[in-house]
Amino acid sequence: MRATYSSAPMSAEHGIASIYMACRGLMARTVRRIVGQDDVEDILQEAFVRSFEAEGRQDIRDARAFLMRTARNLALDHVSRAAYRTTGSLDQADEEHFIDGAVPVDAQVDAERRFVMFCQAVGSLPEQCRRVFVLHKVYGMSHEEIATRLGIAQSTIQKHIAKGLLLCFEQMQGSARETPAAAARRSA
Repeated sequence: MRATYSSAPMSAEHGIASIYMACRGLMARTVRRIVGQDDVEDILQEAFVRSFEAEGRQDIRDARAFLMRTARNLALDHVSRAAYRTTGSLDQADEEHFIDGAVPVDAQVDAERRFVMFCQAVGSLPEQCRRVFVLHKVYGMSHEEIATRLGIAQSTIQKHIAKGLLLCFEQMQGSARETPAAAARRSA
């Protein structure tokens, strides 16, 4: 997140709080495209708090852009953390989580369906984005290791991972809205 600085302090009438109230709806729509409805409010509040604190440390020339960028970055971070939790290292998992007769068959089928949707979403990513995404999320490689292996900057790796998460999330959301029959026809 990069702030735009100004030598003149922001007046109270154009401060973060008033700008937040003015563009809150737009921020919510932007964040809602990235995360689920249940997480929007928390992300908006966190964006306000971080922006308000930043305003106390530095002068911010374009508060609206700063707020929007902060909210978007927080939403992408949220999706990234959620994806890591669902695709994190298997070494940390107990074997009993994989073999559980108590899990209903329909839940197992739904989990498998979501896994297939995720694999299809990853497969549809642009080539370089997919490489970076798989190396990081599947093979657990660090940004530095990926940068060395592919010969690209670490900032580019971060962008590919964020883009991959966003595109996978969007595709999975779209697939979840499809009827099972339509999804079966599309897969066939």
